Amino acid sequence: MTDKNYNEFLETTGTGRYFVEEINDLLLDSNCKREIKTAKSGFTVSYLLQDTKKTLATFVCRKTGIKIRIFPQRLNEYMEFLDTLPAKMKKEISKASACKRLVNPNDCNPKCVTGYDFIMDREHYQKCRYMAFMPSITEESTPYIKIFLQNELGSLKG
Repeated sequence: MTDKNYNEFLETTGTGRYFVEEINDLLLDSNCKREIKTAKSGFTVSYLLQDTKKTLATFVCRKTGIKIRIFPQRLNEYMEFLDTLPAKMKKEISKASACKRLVNPNDCNPKCVTGYDFIMDREHYQKCRYMAFMPSITEESTPYIKIFLQNELGSLKG
């Protein structure tokens, strides 16, 4: 059933299919478990770390194409990597919603998981966990997405 759903998901990825498969293979080869759900906007394909059961990344379908939401747990260990991202990816990060909980804890639901507090290009950001790292899957972004995920996977082993 899962493979059938995954194949159906792949059919929706269009020109990004090869890049999605690259990222999928990296995550499955790195001891992540894949979970597929259908949502109003299409499939969501999540990858959970086997050890912690926490979600590392989720493919989401948008009208603009396939995106991946990355949930780093140890960003501070490799934060300088963000400075190497292409301008388009940096722009997506800088335009993401601010984390209300970091800015003013009373402005957000106390059950909300706090977002990310980081430096990119010498600028301080406090971004929402669900919007901060959600790049589009493109030929340009895929190598950086893979490095991002490898950084996170490597830091989890250490």
